[in-house]
Amino acid sequence: MYLQKQLSKKIGDKEYAKYVIVVPPKLIDKLKWKGGEELEAEVKGDKLVIEKD
Repeated sequence: MYLQKQLSKKIGDKEYAKYVIVVPPKLIDKLKWKGGEELEAEVKGDKLVIEKD
């Protein structure tokens, strides 16, 4: 699993980035998640917890 930075848009000289967490298909299958589903995220201490909405 890794964190990927992507250029979202560029307006003039200003660049805006977004970040994507790449999750291996094996974990997605285990969680029974599907592409396009809404997810909720919460920071607990120094951890990021992601759950299905």
